[in-house]
Amino acid sequence: MSKKKSPNNTGTIALNKKARHEYFLEDKFEGGLSLQGWEVKSIREGKVNLRDSYVIIKDGEAYLFGAEIQPLSQASSHVYCEPDRSRKLLLKRRELDKLIGASDREGYAIVATAMYWKKCWVKLEFYLAKGKKSHDKRDTIKARDWQRQKSRIMKNANR
Repeated sequence: MSKKKSPNNTGTIALNKKARHEYFLEDKFEGGLSLQGWEVKSIREGKVNLRDSYVIIKDGEAYLFGAEIQPLSQASSHVYCEPDRSRKLLLKRRELDKLIGASDREGYAIVATAMYWKKCWVKLEFYLAKGKKSHDKRDTIKARDWQRQKSRIMKNANR
């Protein structure tokens, strides 16, 4: 019995790199996704976009909103494929209560950062996040540039 190799060994399906630039990411959560069959097939092909996706809380349930899963051209003709529908997140009650409290009372946003495979399940990594102001973004860029310069200086000093 041979195993099928995935294109990337890490299991990562999609990343939202913009989230680290736009938000201060604080508490990390992981949740499963409730998907339809055509969505799983598209995810296996890597047709996922997490840019501008976030989690909303409605009626005591968490939903992934803004994630786009493009349907395959070979998908079944009798199934209507909606690429940007909201998908239910599978979380424990304690996690849901923490998310509801933080987003309502403390003004946090819930931002999706990564989608990946964990064994045979699709998981979503998301964070409780506070939005950055423009001066915060500039400070982050300055700190990153300084770290890069410092490592270059240290590398040249050791030669």
